[in-house]
Amino acid sequence: MSASGKKIAVVTGAGSGIGRSVALALAAAGWSVAVAGRRTGPLEETAHAAGPGADVLCVRADVSDPDDVAALFGAVRERHGRLDVLFNNAGTFGPGGIPLEDISYEAWRQVVDVNLTGAFLCAQAAFRQMKAQDPQGGRIINNGSISAHVPRPNSIAYTATKHAMTGLTKSLSLDGRPYRIACGQIDIGNAATEMTGRMQTGILQANGQLAVEPVMDAADVARTVLHMAELPLEANVQFATVMATTMPYIGRG
Repeated sequence: MSASGKKIAVVTGAGSGIGRSVALALAAAGWSVAVAGRRTGPLEETAHAAGPGADVLCVRADVSDPDDVAALFGAVRERHGRLDVLFNNAGTFGPGGIPLEDISYEAWRQVVDVNLTGAFLCAQAAFRQMKAQDPQGGRIINNGSISAHVPRPNSIAYTATKHAMTGLTKSLSLDGRPYRIACGQIDIGNAATEMTGRMQTGILQANGQLAVEPVMDAADVARTVLHMAELPLEANVQFATVMATTMPYIGRG
């Protein structure tokens, strides 16, 4: 805990969607929260939504930039002296609806840089802080996806990086054991955010048809992340799946 007695969390991709919902849930539960994203304006909107009594630090950062990541965690260390939780949430789907054979190298690289390299850079910085601090330890929660299990059509870059996130989670869990660093992953299906707007207008299915898919409130995801975050370090939710109940995932659709 910080000198104020609050636990400290970093939430990436906190300017909208799931990141914002999780940041607000943590702040409402009494956490000090550092919100990070590429644009300052949306981060400030998140901080405003948390209310005047919340302790929210806004840090503009591109998670794919090592210097930005170092500055983010440096700012948290300078303000609070320690870190208890990283919610590794920043991500991009990349260009939608483009057949595999037409994806440009630049488009592929952008998704990998944000979703995989960015997650690694933030996890590495958090790991270093958690290992060095006293008392030692902390928790990293990675935002996987239903796409960490099964792909959608025309989503090879996103799907590949989300499968890779599972490997990142497992390695962090193993390498963190000696230092009381726990790592878990939440795989989310169809939370209602800007990123999933297509679900409600019709999205391509595996059979080639377009279909409207059900969505759930992002606040339902945030409650699960808060539960994971507030567990004692002796306990860990290794993998959790939170999804719209009737989305086409289980069974044949």
